Amino acid sequence: MTNQKTFILGLPRTGTTSICSKCLELGFTVAHTAYTQKTFNNAEVIADTPIFTDFQALDEYYPNSKFIYLDRDLSLWLPSIKQLLQRMHHNLTRNDGGFNPYLKRCYLQIFSPFTLENINNDQFLTDCYLKHKKDVSDYFLNRDNDFLLIDISQAESLNQLQCFLGLDKTSDSFEKLNRGGKVTAWKDIKHPSKVESTHKGRISTLAYLQQD
Repeated sequence: MTNQKTFILGLPRTGTTSICSKCLELGFTVAHTAYTQKTFNNAEVIADTPIFTDFQALDEYYPNSKFIYLDRDLSLWLPSIKQLLQRMHHNLTRNDGGFNPYLKRCYLQIFSPFTLENINNDQFLTDCYLKHKKDVSDYFLNRDNDFLLIDISQAESLNQLQCFLGLDKTSDSFEKLNRGGKVTAWKDIKHPSKVESTHKGRISTLAYLQQD
């Protein structure tokens, strides 16, 4: 079990797939989303759900871990997240199945109240983004040793990441994945250090959520 983790706190459509892919190249075991305790045990880098909502509990349960917030220009993020949420709306709101409860909780918490009207409203989505960014920034204030904020579209971002992780500089740019509304790039990646998010499609109880 790997106790010290690196958690990627970016909201959906901020570059989580690109940074996860790069972390595989850099030699880490990586999970893009994590819904079983085995996933949390085996992955050194974990992104997306349920990380972007549960960072405080994760910080307490996994001491000495590192946290990376992914920032993105709102003019680019808004059309991308809007398209994603529109596609996810039915499975997020249905009562007879759909997405797993961890994923549902995260999206419904961040984009609350989750209605079709709201997820088509740029101001609503902007407010959700800025609130999440402020919550993260306030929580990690003055913690430069274990918190990093980067925009992976910026030229210096990969060097910042490698320095933060204590690595030598081996490459100088992120590959941009999941472009044009595509959200399946992570599934298409084949790598021995890629950690599955579920166990044959099943989720399990997560230890950090059982804390008193």
